[in-house]
Amino acid sequence: MAKKAKKETPLMKQYNAIKAKYPDALLLFRVGDFYETFGEDAVKAAKILDIILTKRGAGSESEIELAGFPHHSMNTYLPKLVKAGERVAICDQLEDPKQTKTIVKRGVTELVTPGVALNDDILHSKTNNFLAAVCFGRNSIGVSFLDVSTGEFLISQGNTEYVDKLLQNFKPSEVLVAKPKRQEFKTVFGDNFHTFYLEDWVFQDDYANETLLKHFETKSLKGFGVQDLFEGIVASGAVLHYLGETQHHKLQHITSIQRITQNEHVWMDRFTIKNLELYQSTNAQAVTLVDVIDKTISPMGGRLLKRWLALPLVNIDKIRQRHEVVNYFLKELAILAKIQSYVKQIGDVERLISKVATTKISPREVVQLKNALEAIVPIKAVTMQAENKALQHIGNQLEACEELRQRIKSTLNEDAPVNILKGNTISSDFSSELKELRDLSTSGKEYLDNMLERESERTGITSLKIASNNVFGYYIEVRNTHKDKVPQDWIRKQTLVNAERYITEELKEYEAKILGAEERILAIEQQLFAELVSWIGLFIQPVQKNAALIAQLDCLSGFAQLASENNYVQPQIDDTFALDIKNGRHPVIEKQLPHGEPYIANDVFLDREAQQIIMITGPNMSGKSAILRQTALIVLLAQIGSFVPAESANIGLVDKIFTRVGASDNISMGESTFMVEMNETASILNNISERSLVLLDEIGRGTSTYDGISIAWAISEYLHEHPSKAKTLFATHYHELNEMTETFERIKNFNVSVKELKDNVLFLRKLVEGGSEHSFGIHVAKMAGMPQQVIHRANKILKQLEKSHSSEELTDKVKSLDNEMQLSFFNLDDPLLEQIKEEIVNTDIDTLTPVEALMKLNEIKRMLLKKKRA
Repeated sequence: MAKKAKKETPLMKQYNAIKAKYPDALLLFRVGDFYETFGEDAVKAAKILDIILTKRGAGSESEIELAGFPHHSMNTYLPKLVKAGERVAICDQLEDPKQTKTIVKRGVTELVTPGVALNDDILHSKTNNFLAAVCFGRNSIGVSFLDVSTGEFLISQGNTEYVDKLLQNFKPSEVLVAKPKRQEFKTVFGDNFHTFYLEDWVFQDDYANETLLKHFETKSLKGFGVQDLFEGIVASGAVLHYLGETQHHKLQHITSIQRITQNEHVWMDRFTIKNLELYQSTNAQAVTLVDVIDKTISPMGGRLLKRWLALPLVNIDKIRQRHEVVNYFLKELAILAKIQSYVKQIGDVERLISKVATTKISPREVVQLKNALEAIVPIKAVTMQAENKALQHIGNQLEACEELRQRIKSTLNEDAPVNILKGNTISSDFSSELKELRDLSTSGKEYLDNMLERESERTGITSLKIASNNVFGYYIEVRNTHKDKVPQDWIRKQTLVNAERYITEELKEYEAKILGAEERILAIEQQLFAELVSWIGLFIQPVQKNAALIAQLDCLSGFAQLASENNYVQPQIDDTFALDIKNGRHPVIEKQLPHGEPYIANDVFLDREAQQIIMITGPNMSGKSAILRQTALIVLLAQIGSFVPAESANIGLVDKIFTRVGASDNISMGESTFMVEMNETASILNNISERSLVLLDEIGRGTSTYDGISIAWAISEYLHEHPSKAKTLFATHYHELNEMTETFERIKNFNVSVKELKDNVLFLRKLVEGGSEHSFGIHVAKMAGMPQQVIHRANKILKQLEKSHSSEELTDKVKSLDNEMQLSFFNLDDPLLEQIKEEIVNTDIDTLTPVEALMKLNEIKRMLLKKKRA
């Protein structure tokens, strides 16, 4: 028997028609004072929001799941849905229910997705919320990033590794991909991104060009310097198309598109970004570099700092310019304090001006915008007078926006509310009509008091009371004891137990006048505020320019504060190839040490002539990895314009940083630790340049010891012989690699020193010249709390192995045993001896490793003991 179709009510018919247009979104459907969800959406919403799941029309043919929340709770519930990865379509009532006798007209007014959000509760103040698009071309991949909350629009293209690096750096909340490229995107970039798939036609170059030109109202993209980025343009067009699809049409704050140029920034692959833990870590509790160095005060500064960290400079003049500003601030601490105190008052002016464009700004936020612009005026004065050209340049570019500030000041009350409907937004001095209506409204109490006095005298009823409610409006209340004194012209409206309520013609006229005044006040305020917001839209570009300049100032003053608090020094950047760090420290680890414990600083010197590769040996836990990481972080900090944690640092410009640190296992993607390690290392060897800094940690440990040594040796040899002569730090526990210095002149041995005590070892964490003798692995095991019997047994085995450490000794023993066997047992007719003879004769002694030789001897010994017992 066929299942009976559900009966549709008019409301559900309307809902289903709208839902059909947004099948991929969770639909919030406005019904009266509530946003309702139905069917599968309701089940999903109830789970995410932890609200009650019930049924509409329970028991009837139209029964359907239902879950909802009050409309005023939107800001509480919407962020939860979006953070859960949902695309949310907000369907509002498009007309006043009182004005229609049929079903209220409804429509989707906004589609909020993880990458398209303007709600402050969804956004993080110091982090961009990027929507990205990726376009796969024949020879190149295009990528575009747009933060609709700030108007920042970025474009680039390159090979797989480059786009992968950008996606890792910018961490978009949502990535748009053409439907036919769904699998290719997952294969190349993994499935850690929240993706949305668009129809293939959106990714056509002519459509993308048309979309961008129409938005920017230009005839070509040459003015932005991006006209040659064909795949990048397609990706950018897809981003703008998606904003239209999500009902975001007010985009005048997206005023330009900026190119990310590959050769203007230090190259770091995704492994390096992950290994150095710049702004995220696999360990949720870990402290990242940005946690330590972020001394910014404004949200714009916090966002820009992450951009600088993602894209360190390779232009020496630009780097030095930043260093000079930081140095100036450190010499002029009073000016630094003054600038920071004003920056603190500015807030997020970049997102405020974006709210103007999207008309989502509140009266209070417009006042905040005015206050922010007022705080910029003294900053302009201070920077223009500074004895530093870069600061003077910033000061000259800052816009005072006097006309804008004055207009806001004269239009709005300083204590304007969050919601325009709460009233008292527009200043009475700004509108004479508004002033008259407000006077009428406020003089109401006095008018009613006079009326009450007159009517009391006329009727002789001293206990008269005038009040109002939502049902009858204004009324006069008379107790039952006086109702015989009520005049004929009063009209009775309600009878209570102890009293009667009446209205009069005068009271009705007054009520109409008052209510009309309040409605008129609200209408005038809304109109004047909308006109103000529209007019502010003319100033979007100067305000955005101010925001960008304040962000730069904030970052540079933050660098000065960081240097002052943590004893950082100005690095010297030049175009040589040497790296000379004296007493360098790890910026993150030194902040994690217990109070009073000093960080053991270390020197690192690398160049292309004498000391190109440093081979660092030493036990685990001794600090080898920390020395590698701190070297990379010092270079990075220097090239973003910061001072560095060292006594001194002379840095020949670095254009690429590669790290291969630890075994970042990728078994979940079907690859072994060793395979991942080799993939990452191959990527380094295929991309090194003469200005590269290469940091390798424990390469080859994912396979057997002898394979590992061979691979580590071959990699070191390759780096030494490569024409680029890339500067390299190689940390390893393979002491055999120390022998490379005898053959390769630019490889030098260093070790992280330890001090041996009677039954223990003290890690000094100091890098000294020369190789280390052994690994202290058993000492580390002991410190880790390994059971005593395991430690004892390990020591016994180690001593046995050390006794027969030489391969020659072992092979000599086996050869001698072989000869003895031939003499003693060759002619004997014993099956066991025949078996042992076969075992030895068929063993290629010259290729035996020491461990294999011991195992072979042990096997023969067991066979003989077995015979003896028999």
